[in-house]
Amino acid sequence: MTSNQPYLLRAFYEWIVDNDLTPYIVVDATNELVEVPQEFVKDGQIVLNVSPSACVNFSLDLDGLSFQARFSGQPRRLSMPCEAVMAIYARENGAGTVFATEEDVARAQQERPETSEDVSQPSGPTSLEDADASDVKDAPVPPKKGKPTLKVIK
Repeated sequence: MTSNQPYLLRAFYEWIVDNDLTPYIVVDATNELVEVPQEFVKDGQIVLNVSPSACVNFSLDLDGLSFQARFSGQPRRLSMPCEAVMAIYARENGAGTVFATEEDVARAQQERPETSEDVSQPSGPTSLEDADASDVKDAPVPPKKGKPTLKVIK
């Protein structure tokens, strides 16, 4: 099956915009396919305002997302694959989701006991469809990057 992340990303984006909130994304800037202004990258991540008023030529499809935005008054073209987006949330209230990385999914599947055939509850937006509920809670955090944190900025 194809990844569900592009679909979830689009759904959360539209939900946030439809509720008149400001969508922010957290992007893994260490991914070689990510094109963002490196001077604004902090700890391998960059937080971007992707609201319709902040960017133009916004495109979100199965391959990734791209748009133009201004940084220090200079227009820049940004692009990234969907799997580089670590989280999407509303600036005003923090509502959104954090996505599991491919490394998290692979590790969770490797750590899963081979003898267990039943799947307890659906895991939601973490893309761990076949993992037990305990694996979702205990999914490892990628080394050095840490887990992205969301905080409301007023």
